[in-house]
Amino acid sequence: MECPHLGSSVCIAPDSAKFPQGSPSSWCCSVCRSNKSPWVCLTCSSVHCGRYVNGHAKKHYEDAQIPMTNKKTEKQEKVQHTVCMDCSSYSTYCYRCDDFVVNDTKLGLVQKVREHLQNLENSAFTSDRHRKRKLLENSSLNSKLLKVNGSTTALCATGLRNLGNTCFMNAILQSLSNIQQFCCYFKELPAVELRNGKTAGRRTYHTRSQGDNNVSLVEEFRKTLCALWQGSQTAFSPESLFYVVWKIMPNFRGYQQQDAHEFMRYLLDHLHLELQGGFNGVSRSVILQENSNLSASNKCCINGASTVVTAIFGGILQNEVNCLICGTESRKFDPFLDLSLDIPSQFRNKRTKSQESGPMCTLRDCLRSFTDLEELDETELYMCHKCKKKQKSTKKFWIQKLPKVLCLHLKRFHWTAYLRNKVDTYVEFPLRGLDMKCYLLEPENSGPESCLYDLVAVVVHHGSGVGSGHYTAYAAHEGRWFHFNDSTVTLTDEETVGKAKAYILFYVERQAKPGAEKL
Repeated sequence: MECPHLGSSVCIAPDSAKFPQGSPSSWCCSVCRSNKSPWVCLTCSSVHCGRYVNGHAKKHYEDAQIPMTNKKTEKQEKVQHTVCMDCSSYSTYCYRCDDFVVNDTKLGLVQKVREHLQNLENSAFTSDRHRKRKLLENSSLNSKLLKVNGSTTALCATGLRNLGNTCFMNAILQSLSNIQQFCCYFKELPAVELRNGKTAGRRTYHTRSQGDNNVSLVEEFRKTLCALWQGSQTAFSPESLFYVVWKIMPNFRGYQQQDAHEFMRYLLDHLHLELQGGFNGVSRSVILQENSNLSASNKCCINGASTVVTAIFGGILQNEVNCLICGTESRKFDPFLDLSLDIPSQFRNKRTKSQESGPMCTLRDCLRSFTDLEELDETELYMCHKCKKKQKSTKKFWIQKLPKVLCLHLKRFHWTAYLRNKVDTYVEFPLRGLDMKCYLLEPENSGPESCLYDLVAVVVHHGSGVGSGHYTAYAAHEGRWFHFNDSTVTLTDEETVGKAKAYILFYVERQAKPGAEKL
């Protein structure tokens, strides 16, 4: 947004003497000394932590506004300390506007500060490179190494920079990057050819004034996936991908918080549509044929021909409706990429795993609620073709075909009057061996292993509302669990993952062991 308060708030010039030493992304809050999410005030250059840590940056602004209530000084003092800059993503935020800022002062001070912070970051990175290289060569690599089967392995996961409330996107990208078959497909796609002439090999910095519609979501998605597991200790900035998202998904323009599930659906749908039309001159069908793991029998067509999106995430539901007056039965088959599950109402007051009042809500309870026979209410009367009018009826879902990757979305946000409230119930979910056989239309036609799923990723929403809060993700990679919190990636354990209040769960079909006897 265009902020009108920059002139009175941006008062510092880029002077290294006014800033702390070291790289800006690791500066510490002047109050709590936390180095997570540092923000620098553009009035006094003091550094404080963001609202998702201890909120001292916001408190610094609030404390600075107290003298403004004095009528004697109201005309003399200007409103200051309202604008700050994220020391990691260099995005600018105004607390009076309560939004991210895209404009600058007449003298371009915001951009000058941004460039100065970037130079400080690069200088600190260069001077620190030699020291880090020595640490990596040392046998004790501190927390960056992990003992696996007696051997020492480097922590290879890479975080994603928050570009301004883009944690919803980061959590989904990290989850998808750990679904091996899906991720490998995109990483093996041919890269877009380098431009010819004077701009050959140069990086393109996109701005909203360019108006270039020749963008490729598939290409930027491919680049992001390739960057996430290259072992870089520096967080990757998905700014080019976010630019394409702004171009082709207008709902996600701006820097306000968004729903991670909604973003995932838009992302998969647009990847599917772009792949249908071919990518970088290579036919979609040719690419699919070259990937032997995606056989025709595993494809599920949604909105046209099949792609890797539907081949991996695509399943089929049978929707069965029965008229309660004449008994007429109607069946319809619907393709799906994910299943949205209600949390049963009897469990909605149980918020933690340790609470003892009442039974524990499990993922099986949510699946059973989704597939159980349901009598439609007066607002959902079924148009019976035999009775030729709307009648009371029952509805039941069966799963006709399970996908390779089962994505389960727990419906934690519900509209009540004019508010969208969050259901903060803890839902117990298995980390391995989720059996989906009892929900199949024809379970007798399925093998013993084809209905078992193991957890590969979890998206968690922290906070009270869909328009606020914070998203993180847990994901398994080569037998280890990682916690992805924007630019911070840490090793974790199965117990911690199991305690998470899941919002989106990604389960991968368990592969039958070669030579295993069928029961």
